[in-house]
Amino acid sequence: MTDSKNINNPVGQGGGQRKRQSRAERQNNGPHRNLDRQNAADRKAELVRKMREKAGAAENDRQSGDDTAQS
Repeated sequence: MTDSKNINNPVGQGGGQRKRQSRAERQNNGPHRNLDRQNAADRKAELVRKMREKAGAAENDRQSGDDTAQS
């Protein structure tokens, strides 16, 4: 019996009982993480869009306020 405790050759796990993991999956870069990253990017894009809209509305209010002050 080997003493190896490598994730792809774990002691006590007979052949074929555990899915062989790629290097990316061992580093938590598997397909589930790709979905998490995509969701995070979508949320960030939505937040940036909302912030830009809010900043644009504030800029329009400031400009309209300046126009009334000059008249």
